[in-house]
Order: sequence, then structure tokens, then C-alpha cells
Amino acid sequence: MEKIINSEAVEQKYKKWIILLSVVIPIAVALLFGVNLQKLGYDVEPLSFLPPIYAGINGATAIVLIIAVWAIKNGKQDLHEKLMKFAICLSVSFLVMYVAYHMTSISAVFGDADHNGLLSATESEKVGYVRSLYIFILLTHIALSVIIIPFVLFTYVRALSQSFVRHRKLARITYPMWLYVAVTGVIVYFMISPYYTH
Repeated sequence: MEKIINSEAVEQKYKKWIILLSVVIPIAVALLFGVNLQKLGYDVEPLSFLPPIYAGINGATAIVLIIAVWAIKNGKQDLHEKLMKFAICLSVSFLVMYVAYHMTSISAVFGDADHNGLLSATESEKVGYVRSLYIFILLTHIALSVIIIPFVLFTYVRALSQSFVRHRKLARITYPMWLYVAVTGVIVYFMISPYYTH
């Protein structure tokens, strides 16, 4: 009984921080995403080399998550824990690079073959339904990347507090969402990459 009380105490200790981070991170990213230094007239070097790097980080995150699940199913708890910490670090790295890119570079427009920042009727017709598919994948990727924050943090804290039954229960929801975000991050990159201006 004492162990359960301690587990709950650990979770309660982190609960306010998780809720705070789950609100502050998306708001901060949205605000920073809306700040483009080039459009504001600052002479900044566009960080145009970042998209393939952060797409690679998303791919690495997906691989790490898959191996981490394999590890825990094969009784390798220590490896699982290290891999999950690494996956969190990868996700934070992605976020920093993603914001840095969008603050210093003009965002690409899907279908904008002439790279003028506008989607003409001809360009729109040429990409057709693929643009709708791209937007759907992008929007679900963004929405789940916001929703996943508290899920990842609460799942991690439940492991930290050794509430392993509750950890596994939440991880069954967290894992597929996190994997979807990681995989669609790579898909979005490959779909938009022909329209980047270099």
C-alpha cells in the first residue's frame, strides 16, 4: 500500500508541470512559428539545411520507438528506459530545429512548382487531390504533435513512479500516436521537399 501512495505522490508532484508544459509548449511554438525574421526585415541566413535533418530525426524517433517496444516485450527494461529517454530527446531536438527553420525561412507552399510563394490555378490543378492528401497528413501530424505532449509526459512519469500497470495502460494510447507523428513527419517532408527554395 505504501508503494501505491508513493507512486501517486510522484505523479502528483509532476502533474502541474506536465499540464503547464502541455499548454506552454504549443503556445510558444505557435507564437514563434508566426515570427518570421526575414518578413520582419532582419538580415538572417535561412536555415534551409534543417528540413532533411529534422525529417531524419523524425525517422530516427520512429525507429527508436519500435525498438523500445521490442525491448520491453523481451524483458529488457533498462534498454527500454534508455531508448524512451532518447526518443524524448529526439522529439525535443526536432521541435527546436522546426521552429528555427520556420523563423528564418519562408515556408514552402505545396504545389508551388515555380517557387514564387503562390499557388496558381494551374499549379493547383496539376497537384490535384495530392494537395488535399498532403494537407490532411500535415494537419493530423500537427494536431497529434500537440495532443501527444501530455500523453508522453504522463506515460514517462508513471514509469518513473513505478506505476507500471498504469504506465502500460497509457502507453498503449501514447505509442501509436507518437509513432504516427514521427512517421508522418517524414512523409510530410518528402511530399513538400520538391517545393523548397534553396
